[in-house]
Amino acid sequence: MNNIEALEKYALSLECSAERGVSMKNYTSFKVGGPAELFLSPEDAGQTAKLVRFCEKEDIPVFVLGKGSNVLVSDKGIKGAVIFTGKQCGITLTDENTVRAQSGASLAQLCSFALENSLSGLEFAYGIPGTVGGAVFMNAGAYGGEMKDVLINSEYVSPDGTSDELDNEAMQLSYRHSAYEDSGLVITAASVRLTPGDPEQIKNTMHDIISRRRDKQPLQYPSAGSTFKRPQGYFAGKLIMDAGLRGYSIGGACVSEKHCGFIINKNHASAADVAEVICEVQERVKEKFGVTLETEVILLGDF
Repeated sequence: MNNIEALEKYALSLECSAERGVSMKNYTSFKVGGPAELFLSPEDAGQTAKLVRFCEKEDIPVFVLGKGSNVLVSDKGIKGAVIFTGKQCGITLTDENTVRAQSGASLAQLCSFALENSLSGLEFAYGIPGTVGGAVFMNAGAYGGEMKDVLINSEYVSPDGTSDELDNEAMQLSYRHSAYEDSGLVITAASVRLTPGDPEQIKNTMHDIISRRRDKQPLQYPSAGSTFKRPQGYFAGKLIMDAGLRGYSIGGACVSEKHCGFIINKNHASAADVAEVICEVQERVKEKFGVTLETEVILLGDF
């Protein structure tokens, strides 16, 4: 029995869903990517901790997946285990101004929960397509706000299966960065502190933000949102446009004509198509402006 077979058997003994060869096209917002070697869907943080510990012991690579809104999976797929957090999406009010959400809850669910409880502070996140875990991991932000502004703490399991938490300062939150990057720690929940507000005003702000997104972003096509981080002193989309790359395409992947900061799956693109467009954009912008564009999107697997 190899280690993946052993992991599959162990997961099933925990009554955790375990499937071989699940296509990542169905679990990523780019709608591309090959199969996961083993796709696990733990019911709670306890199962997650046991699975992470087993993988550490058996030296099995692990990737934690929420809504797949910031990843590009290779056409060859992902080796090792994908731990899907979609079943862990509970949201609770822990006091009158504090909300705790499990890592698999979507930001849309969290924003709606805040609205239902007349709590303000998360309006900026309405329309960001990721999960709470992903938002903490990358300190997601938009329209003048970021998770750093509202996070109190986050809970995690470590590779040895133990659980703990980090407070706001310990998370080292900065532009599209947190202490969780390359840490091996798996986020299981987070708590945010909000402020009482007028629900009508909160709702209006949320509707305004989603309208602005629809007006400015190519939401009708599969993508991973902003493909590149914002270079200091520049805007990635403008650099790409000024490099003459609006509408530039390879295969089914294309630089959006509506917003050049987005690379979209316009016509049945492969992951390789998307990766090639990314590389070409980086090379042309570097050549023309001397600016290095770093990807906000995480590339998984072999390209």
